[in-house]
Amino acid sequence: MGRLAPLLAPLLIVAAIAGALLLLLTAGGHDVGVALEALGRGAFGSNYAFFSGTLVRSVPLILAGLAVALAFRAGILNIGAEGQLLAGAGAAAAVGIVLGDRLGMLAVPAVLLAGMILGAAWAGIAAVLRSRFGVLEVISTIMLNFVALYGVGWLVHGPLQEPSRIYPQSLPLPEVARLPMILPGTRLHLGFLLALVAAAVTWYALRHTAAGFRVLMTGANADAARSAGRIRVARTMTGAFLASGALAGLAGASEVSGVTFALYENLSPGYGYTAIAVALLARLEPWLVVPSGIMFGALEAGAAAMQRDAGVPASVVTVVEAAVILIVLAAGQMRALGVTAAAAVEAER
Repeated sequence: MGRLAPLLAPLLIVAAIAGALLLLLTAGGHDVGVALEALGRGAFGSNYAFFSGTLVRSVPLILAGLAVALAFRAGILNIGAEGQLLAGAGAAAAVGIVLGDRLGMLAVPAVLLAGMILGAAWAGIAAVLRSRFGVLEVISTIMLNFVALYGVGWLVHGPLQEPSRIYPQSLPLPEVARLPMILPGTRLHLGFLLALVAAAVTWYALRHTAAGFRVLMTGANADAARSAGRIRVARTMTGAFLASGALAGLAGASEVSGVTFALYENLSPGYGYTAIAVALLARLEPWLVVPSGIMFGALEAGAAAMQRDAGVPASVVTVVEAAVILIVLAAGQMRALGVTAAAAVEAER
């Protein structure tokens, strides 16, 4: 039973998601069977649905989920993955459109690197506000989300708008700046493999490097890490913040260069916010972020099919995703209270 314990919580959460979905569909007066069939068909109904829908949608969720997990591990409440993703998407689009043809084979690396750099820089604003002025990152990152959102709007209505000035979007990226497809006949692009590599690197860095150890110790207890571990807490948190922003920026860059091939005003349907649920469901473990991201990718893909084929609003799935966050937080609080109570009983003995 001890070996199965780590898997028990995710299974219970998945069961809670299914239960919440059934309740919402029933309460809304929808045909539960038809709705669930449409959801399943949209997520897993065919090879194309799975590879071009579920897995493609999971790419930004995995990368942004890793960003959130890394920040939370360091004790940083980075709620700004959405803004960092949008900033990365804007930078990637600008580099791809302006320099893509000139860079040739280097266009794709340049596009991805630009997204990572601006994503890190966007997180760096909140990091500086925290370290120099004591501004809580929860507040600053949420506010920066809106700045990034309106910044993308300015780009697609201004300097990057397509020449006819009719549509709020940029010119398409040249072919040389687009991520290659890795499975013929589908829309699954190289970004999925990059997300898997990012998860493996993040896991290895946290578990087997000195920098990762400092991040974990800082997140566990910053005061103890500073006094007993002689860890430079401020520098460690800033580094984790920047790395988190880079991962979120990579999510935006992969979306632009692998899916939309252009910058749009509503590029992200809230991937950065859903990433919080992805990370929490994975218990902030990088290797668990991958299946968690795929599961939420399935929900996103299935929600579109459910709305199209069964007339069920896609917002139903959004409510379920929000419920996941509450369930995970409540479970964590109950677990912490249980540990505290057990420690108190042991002390009395």
